[in-house]
Amino acid sequence: MDEQRAKEIIDSLVMINVKYHGIPVYIQEVINSETAEIFPLDEMHHEQQVDLKGLYEDDPT
Repeated sequence: MDEQRAKEIIDSLVMINVKYHGIPVYIQEVINSETAEIFPLDEMHHEQQVDLKGLYEDDPT
């Protein structure tokens, strides 16, 4: 995922399904052009910094 799309998802008023290596996550913040702070939806206390390249939008259909 690129930095601009990650920022759009953060600013979105609707929940956009995002996964990190197959795990549903919430993007909390874009740190820089390569890194974001996320947490898994089933472990909201487990914040981590990850490579934006590992994030992708999940098709809800």
